[in-house]
Amino acid sequence: MKPESKPTVVVVDDDDAVRDALSMLFRTAGLAVETHPSPAHFLRHPPPAAPACLVLDIRMPSMSGLELQQEVQRRAMQLPIIFITGHGDIPMAVRAVKNGAADFLEKPFDNERLLMLVKSALHESRGLESAAGKLSEIALSHRERQVLDLVLAGKPSRQIASDLFISPKTVEFHRSRIMKKFGVTSMAGLFRACLNQQSAEDQS
Repeated sequence: MKPESKPTVVVVDDDDAVRDALSMLFRTAGLAVETHPSPAHFLRHPPPAAPACLVLDIRMPSMSGLELQQEVQRRAMQLPIIFITGHGDIPMAVRAVKNGAADFLEKPFDNERLLMLVKSALHESRGLESAAGKLSEIALSHRERQVLDLVLAGKPSRQIASDLFISPKTVEFHRSRIMKKFGVTSMAGLFRACLNQQSAEDQS
């Protein structure tokens, strides 16, 4: 049984050889690993304690990696996702990133590159964990709240600047301050933090 405080990588892939290879790679790097042969198998088990991240194959039978991503978001799990994709799946992977995934890696991938992405995602997961109990205490200025609302609406910086009658550089300044206050390092992390906050508010 792994210590809950140890960073954990959750691998979901229907290929036994891929699961075994990734498990060995991550364990050698000093990380705890959970493996699941399918998204359904993963969803039947409680999510690991943070910090943790998911490494998913984008194409799997019954439920795809994209569908699992949607379910993870629906359940407000604080799990950054890295997709493993074949060349023909690049458009799907780009869509996954737009939907909040941390990154994607094309097969055949470089192990060091994957480890770098995983460690970055785990660092982000730590930030989400530490910020989760503080979300209600985060104080945004009126302008930061305006910028955040438009960012969450999916508007690009130039459109936000136009809507608020400020420069794109000022938008980026406010965006940077917002991310710092939320304790996240990427837009995907910011989206998840806000989703988790909304979920907590809905349940209270």
